[in-house]
Amino acid sequence: TLVVGQMVLLLAVNWESVTGGANGIAGVAKLSLFGWTVERGWPLMLLVWGLVALGAIAARRFTGGLTGTRLTLMREQPMAAEAAGIDIRRLRFTAFLLSALFGGAAGALQVHTIRVVSPEVLEFPVMVSLLAIVVIGGRISIAGAILGAVLLVHLPEWFRPLEKYYLLAYGAALLAMIVAAPWGLTGALCMARRRWLPEPEPPLPETVPLPAAPAPATLEIEGLARHFGGVRAVDGIDLSISPGEAVGIVGANGSGKSTLVNLIAGAVRPDAGSIRWAGTRIDGLPTVRVAQTGIARTFQSLKLVDGMCALDNVAAGDWRGGDVPRTRGKAMYLLDRLGLADYAWKPCGTMPPGLRRRVEIARALIARPALLLLDEPAAGLTGQEREGLARTLSELNQAGTTLMVVEHDLEFLLGFASRLICLDGGRVIADGAPEQVRHEPAVIAAWLGQPPSGAHNG
Repeated sequence: TLVVGQMVLLLAVNWESVTGGANGIAGVAKLSLFGWTVERGWPLMLLVWGLVALGAIAARRFTGGLTGTRLTLMREQPMAAEAAGIDIRRLRFTAFLLSALFGGAAGALQVHTIRVVSPEVLEFPVMVSLLAIVVIGGRISIAGAILGAVLLVHLPEWFRPLEKYYLLAYGAALLAMIVAAPWGLTGALCMARRRWLPEPEPPLPETVPLPAAPAPATLEIEGLARHFGGVRAVDGIDLSISPGEAVGIVGANGSGKSTLVNLIAGAVRPDAGSIRWAGTRIDGLPTVRVAQTGIARTFQSLKLVDGMCALDNVAAGDWRGGDVPRTRGKAMYLLDRLGLADYAWKPCGTMPPGLRRRVEIARALIARPALLLLDEPAAGLTGQEREGLARTLSELNQAGTTLMVVEHDLEFLLGFASRLICLDGGRVIADGAPEQVRHEPAVIAAWLGQPPSGAHNG
């Protein structure tokens, strides 16, 4: 963004026939609205604050409710937002248009007030000032942007008596703000209020059952390959997963398990082969489109918004949208089903890993997927948490959700998996019933770090 601003500045300075060059364009007419000339003083101040109020209302309506939770998820965890089926490009563009609308209106107001169009408004210090507004005020609320803008106007005047030390003191004040209050003044005030004036948790929303299960679908993979330089992460995999199966994917580190999940989910494009879902090829589709076909996923490293409560983290994953009460009701239904009802209003950052993992699974389930991909869901969990998660996955599978689970812990998979597939060197070396696969010589050799004959890295 800063680079684009500097490019526009160079264009404005050098395109003299249009912009007037470094001197700009003088003699702009006074601001006139419906034949009424807006003079400096109270008329101009009322107009400015009226525009601020209109912008605050528009921003509140845009960022409120489900759109606000999706924006937060997109900002903090863009990969998770796409995997949930949220079109982040469209959402970003909409937010940009709304911001540009009010930014343009403010610019026009300034031009007609000072009656000069100058390229100075594109200079680097101005761009930094816009960022400083967010740093000072805080990005967690609309009030933060307004407070930051007001303070940014007055801070230079407060430090001006320091004369030659003005810039040093001003910079030190901003740095202190970043260190002491990384979420800005509004964030610091909000945390202080929660600490010293705690409010009772709001009542839990009424649960709303999820819609009927989607039509059964089969996942078919043929000749799938993905190479990273000379490393053949996935090297000609053929497999099929039928509706209702609970399939465990095992293998040593570097065997291609996570790459396989990323290929199916659309996070990585294959070099060769095909992936068919419900008879339709999905290889090459972007992540958001794959998610909207009924394939959901979780991640090896948790991708939750720590500052957002569990209920909103789950509700943010419903890409189909709908009214807030219904979506929150579905999120509450899933939290209750996964044993998390008492944690609905708790920020995810305060929860233990096992519960956080369940929140991520609930977010993946709210769009009612037919296939759920889980990448090492038991990583970092205690033995008790693993047992609880295995029971949860078993119940989900019995309710009709097809599971494909990548995991190192074989005992964990034996708690619910009806089939095991072992990978080594990017290839399938065993596929069958769990007890059969775990005792195959090739699987034992792979787990001991001895690659079977024919495996290669290119």
